[in-house]
Amino acid sequence: MDWLKRMNCSLDYVENNLLNEIDMNVVAQMACCSSYNFQKMFSFITGISLVEYIRRRRLTLAAFEIQNSDVKIIDIALKYGYESPVSFTRAFQALHGIVPSLVRDGGVILKAYPRISFQISIKGESEMEYRIETKEAFDIFGIETIGSSIGDENYQSPAQLWQKCHKEGLYEKLFKDSGELPSFMPQDLCKIHGAVNYRKTEKNTFPYMLCCFVGNNSKTTDYSMEHIPSQTYAVFPSKRFKWGEEFGTILTTLQKRFYTEWLPTSNYEKIDGAEFEIYGGTKEYGYIELWYPVMKK
Repeated sequence: MDWLKRMNCSLDYVENNLLNEIDMNVVAQMACCSSYNFQKMFSFITGISLVEYIRRRRLTLAAFEIQNSDVKIIDIALKYGYESPVSFTRAFQALHGIVPSLVRDGGVILKAYPRISFQISIKGESEMEYRIETKEAFDIFGIETIGSSIGDENYQSPAQLWQKCHKEGLYEKLFKDSGELPSFMPQDLCKIHGAVNYRKTEKNTFPYMLCCFVGNNSKTTDYSMEHIPSQTYAVFPSKRFKWGEEFGTILTTLQKRFYTEWLPTSNYEKIDGAEFEIYGGTKEYGYIELWYPVMKK
């Protein structure tokens, strides 16, 4: 399948450049998608981030080289992209559980992370409900953060933004300012949702917003505001559930199934554009809808 070929082609590029700086944009271009989309797909399919996968592969190869050569450890550290022996030793010990200087003593246990290749495994455990909808253009407003697609801790994550807004009363203020839901939206929806990737940001980052739909009586002053053009979405609803601890599991399971089950076998491609986490229901029971921008292959 074309999707598998493109993903594996991207990993060929990664594998062939483990000794060089790897451009995440080039990796994504080889898969015919944006850097944001590729890294989201990779992490949901493999369970780890692309950055972590590259780190593991480099430290696996570094361990092999320490074992099987007389090359100085400082030179091996530089070869695999570490600027100092200290940073290399710290990373090596975190992965392998031993400092590199002891590897040549023999009899030590190391970890080897093999190269990943993508294949399709059809599980058929349960059906996935979805619908394809073309929505007219609309506007959103809300509270925005910029997240890191490569795990840079200097950036705020979407989860941290939600926590901050609840803690500081910003969620309640946005709720009061939300106004009425537009007529084209189901009227049992919550007032506040999540939007991501709705505009371009700096390399290896993405925008995320706690957002409301602009409707009658919406008070948009002092909030970030975005125009969302007309777009076709693949919409994935969850079953209704009781708000609480299972919310996070339901959200991530729905996201993962889109990337690992529906997308590889469908007649659609995910394209760059605004994605939404739409929340609805009552105070006790809720549901989630994920909106992914798509186009026919």
